[in-house]
Amino acid sequence: MTQTQTETLKPKQHFEILDGLRGIAAVAIVIFHFMEIVHPPSENFIAHGFLAVDFFFCLSGFVIAYAYHDRIDKMKISDFFKLRLIRLHPLVIFGSVLGLLAFLYDPFGGHPETYETGKLILIFLASVFLIPFPVMADRYFNLFGLNAPGWSLFWEYVANILYALFLYKLSRRLLFLLTVFAAIGLCFVSHRAGGSLLGGWSGETFWDGFARISYSFLAGMLIYRSNWIIKSKLGFIGLSILLLLAFFVPFSDFNWLTEPIIVLLYFPLLIILGAGATLKPGFRKLCVFLGNISYPLYMTHYAAMWIFANYYTKYKPETNELTFVVITGTIILVGIAYLTMIFYDTPIRKYLTDKRKKV
Repeated sequence: MTQTQTETLKPKQHFEILDGLRGIAAVAIVIFHFMEIVHPPSENFIAHGFLAVDFFFCLSGFVIAYAYHDRIDKMKISDFFKLRLIRLHPLVIFGSVLGLLAFLYDPFGGHPETYETGKLILIFLASVFLIPFPVMADRYFNLFGLNAPGWSLFWEYVANILYALFLYKLSRRLLFLLTVFAAIGLCFVSHRAGGSLLGGWSGETFWDGFARISYSFLAGMLIYRSNWIIKSKLGFIGLSILLLLAFFVPFSDFNWLTEPIIVLLYFPLLIILGAGATLKPGFRKLCVFLGNISYPLYMTHYAAMWIFANYYTKYKPETNELTFVVITGTIILVGIAYLTMIFYDTPIRKYLTDKRKKV
């Protein structure tokens, strides 16, 4: 690490504004998932909310490089994997359980009786162990039919494995070249998909997920390794507005241009600015809260989306009722995420961490 990096990125510094932005992105993707059930992309006011996943990937690359670059050489690779499993997998399991319960006991419909018990067990186990298994036709062949967001966690795990095996060893020059190649790959995927980066979640678009994480994760790493940190006075509110603008970009014939620009340039720039921004004390608790609930919210919300889809299909609610349901539903899902964090995720991770230290 250079002297400049030492000064800019102090040991154990916590990027609370970036945590807050991650929470904003998680809430945005919940609202996007509500709205995509109701409206086609051209009528969806948060049409590009799905790009929050690319923001997560870029932020993940930055945070992993920051957290492990200077110490992974001194660790056993098995210890790195244990740390990542403890951090990520409890909510993978919890989200799968919620997804199964919602599938079996959806009050508004669904047809669990059409699935043989053996097949349902396989679907559940695949979800728990993050093994892509796109067999549920009534759920658009999602890679993980019981908990759709698992697709991005699958690729997150792949990126973490590749990081521990060789990515961290790359020189900055090689990392830059690899990022450029990944950017070309992302543009190719966008072009092949008709100008959209919406893929990665289904069996048919499986490899789109690889393209999406390849660029964004590498770009996040490159930001840290290159010390691309820009001091700014934007603060949490200013950066939140800039992030939300990306999600509110209308779906149009120019997606082939706007989506790659957002992912290739805009999100990395926001992370560069966010890492160098100063957080006002009054926003600290909000950023910590948003950061803490972001991952639980992301991994627990989708069970409710299938229930909402069946409710919408059955009752066709008017706009006023729909607005109330989406707003109330989002607030409730944030509350569920918070309770999940307090009573499940934090205690489980603490228990597993303590147990690992005793071994």
